[in-house]
Amino acid sequence: MKMLIGVVGLTLVVSVLAAPLDDSRNAEILRYSSENIGIDGYRFEFATSDGTSRTEEAELRNAGTDNEALAVRGSYSYTGPDGTVYVINYIADENGFQPEGAHIPK
Repeated sequence: MKMLIGVVGLTLVVSVLAAPLDDSRNAEILRYSSENIGIDGYRFEFATSDGTSRTEEAELRNAGTDNEALAVRGSYSYTGPDGTVYVINYIADENGFQPEGAHIPK
């Protein structure tokens, strides 16, 4: 009986240790900040327990003209299913969305 309890206990410990520490379905917000008063741009950032993070800021360009537009700059990162951390830096402005990352072809 002691042997059976020991085997069951060991199996339970191994299964708990083998399970991922966290996943996106159970992710919790670790950090969050937002600055947006509705004029002249914004800024925000967050990070979650599954390793996902994002920062973004925008500025209003050519305010009050026909060419008024937001210019956005930011980055995000996440851990892929293969365990690799992917990082994407980007700009979005009058020239469109322009991502850069080690895994993105140029």
